[in-house]
Amino acid sequence: MLPVIKFALLPSVLILASASSFWALASSNKTDLDALIALKAGLSRHSYALDSWNTTADFCQWHGVICSLNHKQRVSALNLSSAGLRGYVAPSLGNLTYLRSLDLSYNLFHGEVPWTISQLSQMSYLDLSNNLLQGEIPWTIGQLRQLSHLYLSNNSIEGGIMYGLRNCTRLVSIKLGLNKLHQEIPDWLGGLSRIEVMSLGKNKFTGIIPPSLGNLSSLRILNINDNQLSGPIPESLGRISKLEKLGLQVNHLSGTIPRTVFNMSSLAHIGLQMNELSGTLPSGLGNGLPKIDHLILALNHFTGRVPSSLANATTIQSLDLSVNKLTGSVPPEIGALCPNFLILKGNQLKSSTAQDWGFITSLTNCTSVKGVILRHNRFSGVLPNSIANLSRQLEFFDISFNEIYGKIPVGIGNFPYLIKLGLSRNRFTGAIPDSIGNLKMLQWLTLDNNRISGTMPSSLGNLTQLEHLSVANSVLQGYLPANLGNLQRIVDANFSNNALSGPLPTEIFSLSSLSYILDLSRNHFSSYLPSQVGGLTKLTYLYIHENNLSGMLPDTPSNCESLMELRLDGNYFNGIIPLSISRMRGLVLLNLTKNALTGAIPREIGLMNGLKELYLAHNNLSAQIPETLESMTSLYQLDISFNLLDGQVPARGVFANLTGFLFDGNDKLCGGISELHLPSCPTKPVVHRQRITHVVQNAVISSASIILLLCLILALVVFSLKGKLRIPSVRTAPLAPSFMNDMYPRVSYSDLAQATDGFTANNTVGTGRYGCVYKGRMLLKESVITVAVKVFDPEQSGSSRSFVAECKVLSKIRHRNLIGIRTCCSDLNQNDFKAIVFDFMPHGDLDKWLHHDTYAPNSVKVLTLMQRLSIAVDIAAALDYLHNNCQPAMVHCDLKPSNILLGEGMVAHVGDFGLTKIVTDPEGEQLINSKSSVVGTIGYVAPEYGEGGQISPSGDVYSFGIVLLEMFTAKTPTEAMFTGGFTLLEYAKMAYPAQLMEIIDPLLLSVENTQGDINSIMYFVTRLALECSRKRPTERLSIRDVVAEMNKIMACHAAGVTRQSGSG
Repeated sequence: MLPVIKFALLPSVLILASASSFWALASSNKTDLDALIALKAGLSRHSYALDSWNTTADFCQWHGVICSLNHKQRVSALNLSSAGLRGYVAPSLGNLTYLRSLDLSYNLFHGEVPWTISQLSQMSYLDLSNNLLQGEIPWTIGQLRQLSHLYLSNNSIEGGIMYGLRNCTRLVSIKLGLNKLHQEIPDWLGGLSRIEVMSLGKNKFTGIIPPSLGNLSSLRILNINDNQLSGPIPESLGRISKLEKLGLQVNHLSGTIPRTVFNMSSLAHIGLQMNELSGTLPSGLGNGLPKIDHLILALNHFTGRVPSSLANATTIQSLDLSVNKLTGSVPPEIGALCPNFLILKGNQLKSSTAQDWGFITSLTNCTSVKGVILRHNRFSGVLPNSIANLSRQLEFFDISFNEIYGKIPVGIGNFPYLIKLGLSRNRFTGAIPDSIGNLKMLQWLTLDNNRISGTMPSSLGNLTQLEHLSVANSVLQGYLPANLGNLQRIVDANFSNNALSGPLPTEIFSLSSLSYILDLSRNHFSSYLPSQVGGLTKLTYLYIHENNLSGMLPDTPSNCESLMELRLDGNYFNGIIPLSISRMRGLVLLNLTKNALTGAIPREIGLMNGLKELYLAHNNLSAQIPETLESMTSLYQLDISFNLLDGQVPARGVFANLTGFLFDGNDKLCGGISELHLPSCPTKPVVHRQRITHVVQNAVISSASIILLLCLILALVVFSLKGKLRIPSVRTAPLAPSFMNDMYPRVSYSDLAQATDGFTANNTVGTGRYGCVYKGRMLLKESVITVAVKVFDPEQSGSSRSFVAECKVLSKIRHRNLIGIRTCCSDLNQNDFKAIVFDFMPHGDLDKWLHHDTYAPNSVKVLTLMQRLSIAVDIAAALDYLHNNCQPAMVHCDLKPSNILLGEGMVAHVGDFGLTKIVTDPEGEQLINSKSSVVGTIGYVAPEYGEGGQISPSGDVYSFGIVLLEMFTAKTPTEAMFTGGFTLLEYAKMAYPAQLMEIIDPLLLSVENTQGDINSIMYFVTRLALECSRKRPTERLSIRDVVAEMNKIMACHAAGVTRQSGSG
């Protein structure tokens, strides 16, 4: 009977078993599903990548989700890299207990790494790099015993390397770089015997390099660069037989390099630059490095000679020994290395004989040499003609700041890809070779401070890519070639202190790209100053002093709206000082000394509020000193000596400065402050005072009566005509803002709809506080152009007010760095449709370049150092125009990266004037004098606005400082890390001045080759940003000073400065 009972119960058992399996599967299914849904719920925004994440589909089919083959409905891998996600990493991910691989890299996740990740016991691959994560590495991470790859780089993670990681003995690769990790590097890391890649660079680790790292026998890559490590390089590192890359650069390491390091046959890359290492380089340096391709020992304190044994390192591609204290000649064997780059600048290397130049001759056998940088040494003798036989791939050749003499070899023109040719500050003689005109790709040519003679070859006009040209301080003669007008990309040009003659070619003044300096001073140029000088609208410094120019000064320099310094002294100009010169509101220095100018000093000069230095001495100026000059608060140097001036000397402003006011040689001046010891001015006699008073009173009464009568008659006329002129209530024509005139063509709603394909989403290029911006193509003034159409949302409170405000502002401003308006459109009732049509900016806004769009898959866009500096200069120039050079003066009130648009050539244009405030009316009267409510965007708005303070230009300067920090750190002031009083400003102050490389945008480092240059520029940029963002408005710089500083920083970078003492 028992067997019968067993078989009878079998169906029931099978049913129960099936039910149990079903509920187990359903339970696991729901656990993983809930974890994924919780992850999505934690996102503040999501991209198309998560469109498939809905419950109508099996979650195993969702984008990025991979389920296990052995365990149905269990997630084994989750890959959402570069999906544009923003939010926090949900703790519920710890419930995906079968997860083996998690990749959330290149997103915008913030908050802390959840400790629940330690529940993922099968995890072997964890990548949370390139996000905005904070906090510490969870101490429980050591429970991931299967973990082989841990990537947390490029976040803001703090603390130290958690002791629990010691238990992750299967680790093969660990990348924690670009964080804020500090403390010492733990000694126990040397016990993770399987480690092949260890990257801890760009943190704040202190102490020494643990000698135990020498036990990592499987290690291939060791990066501990850009920290604060000190002490010697451990000899034990030489035991790592498989090491391919050793990156210890940018620390405070000292002592000598262990000889064992140079005997590691597997090493391909050694980076030890920017430390405090010393001693001589081993004589056998190149004998034990058969695979080395990059040997970078720059910016240390090495002494002695360059070892000839380096010639045995035949695989080397880049040899950089720059900025040390190396002496002697360069071994000729070095040339046999055939490196791509040979960089020996900033040492004490020398050559005096042809034999000493043998390394150059040896290099001529190499076909892949791209850069030879020997500047700032003691090379002398004649440059060998064999230089003409260097590789045609040569891109950089710089031997500036040496003592080389003789003629420049004609063969210097044999390099079609040459970008930079630096020959300045030597003792070259003879003429500039005509063959230089063959260097069609050349961007940088410096021949200054030599003894070059002859004429300027017309072939220089062939260098259409040239951006920087200097031939100053030589003995060049003859005319400037007219075809220099072909240099349409030139940024700065210096021809000063030569013997050039003839008239100034008008073509050179058509070079609108000139934005830094044009120096024609100390030559023998004659004739007049061409009126085309007004075409230099972007130029900052114009020097034409000490020549033989004559004639009257043209009015056109007033068009040079960016000009800060104008020197025309030491010529023979005559006639009056043009009144138009007062329109140059950006001028800081004006020097017209030693000419033959006549007439009075224009009183309009008193309107040049930014002028600091005014030199008018040794002319024939007459009449009185304008009283307007004493109200120029910025003026601290005024020289009017040796003229024919007479009358009263004012007593305020610069006239009260005994050292700043020079007036000798004007015998008819009187008055002024007593310390000037001038005679008193004669007083006018008072005749019939009472009679005059009565006459004045009668005249005033009579005038007032006549005016009152005229007003009464006018009122009666208007009243009688009022009914006849009344406009019907039904309008038949579209209404436009009152500023619209013939300059702004009328467009309709249908025109804009057609231009933007019906305002479709595909044409949306941005959204803002009050509406959307669409890209379109439309016919305007007989040309079809691409435009941006900003459509205001009528449902958004304040949009109508913003529309009117923008129209008013945009109708009054014109500047290359402000967004240009084409026209606008408003409906009949001014309620339902309002739009402004702008010039289209093809490169979008600055915010998208600095932040999340940078991480878009397959579309990495990174701004270079020069681009960032240029954009900052553009922004400052726009604000300077608004504050000082437009009428009426204005305060933007909402400066931030999303309001800075990038046009052709990456030129920056400030836009969005919905909050802009007019400061003065056209007569200069103050309009803003009341306390303000908060205007602007949180994080960028000046602190005084939040306290009800007065709106002022200094508020814009504060915002500029914040934007400047954001441009170079890629950190927004509203990021989650900035809480509890810790702000972007405090973040910068914490790093300034010694740790700036720790806060710099890591993507900037990825596109720049010279970290020393970046470090020095970062020092000046941060200092300026902090000066702009001081808490008290009165302590901030003026925007004019900001413009000057930014131009200096840009010039510093352009001049190739690579290191500043005390920086970083």
